[in-house]
Amino acid sequence: MKLKQIIKASFVLLLLIIPVVALAHGISEADKQAMLAGGELRYVWLGATHMLTGYDHLLFIFGVIFFLTGFRDIVKYITAFTLGHSITLIFATVFGISANYFLVDAVIALSVCYKGFDNQDGFKRFLGRPSPNLLLVIFGFGLVHGFGLSTRLQQLPLGESGLIMRILSFNVGVEIGQIIALAIMLLIISGWRKTNSFAQFSTISNSGLIAAGAFLFMMQLHGFGHNANPDQFGFSTDNHFHEHKKLEQTIVEQQRNLHKTID
Repeated sequence: MKLKQIIKASFVLLLLIIPVVALAHGISEADKQAMLAGGELRYVWLGATHMLTGYDHLLFIFGVIFFLTGFRDIVKYITAFTLGHSITLIFATVFGISANYFLVDAVIALSVCYKGFDNQDGFKRFLGRPSPNLLLVIFGFGLVHGFGLSTRLQQLPLGESGLIMRILSFNVGVEIGQIIALAIMLLIISGWRKTNSFAQFSTISNSGLIAAGAFLFMMQLHGFGHNANPDQFGFSTDNHFHEHKKLEQTIVEQQRNLHKTID
């Protein structure tokens, strides 16, 4: 019966994720244009919404806090994750370090599998060894998650003027989104933990994390197989130039229309 419950819960979780996979975690053309024309608050908004629709980041955070009950432990591990993804998000974007984001997201998907496996004490049960230092593991995966966020941010033609502020604004937005998601998760888990079903379904939930991570991993490898050329998934140098030219033309046209109206 337990196996059937695990399979059923995993299947339901995958069904919930499939539509999000199709819609989330990219930078739409509307977002690109808004960022080109907008200020720092636009980047804060983009960072927050990107985190709140970042299914892989949310699943990993869910796995991290699943068995944490003390406020100090929650702050410690979430801070390690935040520090890790802030470092790579900021520095990779500033120095233009990028990679095929399908491959980066494939590693992020594996981090979800890892947390589900670790939450079930998989290292002792199946490998006969203690789990690696959780704080260091979360910090390390935070670095990978931050690199994934950076590959998305680098899809925008950030320009040179005000670059640091745009990156920091995006990072602030990511943290705001993470706080919102974390608060909702803690509210749900803390209430759920008080019920008799928590212990019974904790195995199912973490098995669902492994299944979801494996599904996302295969989806990212599928995407990589169809988009191996880096110019196909970000702004190429040529596209970067043309986006700025289009923005300049739009501004000039708006100024002309304004002068005509005044005259």
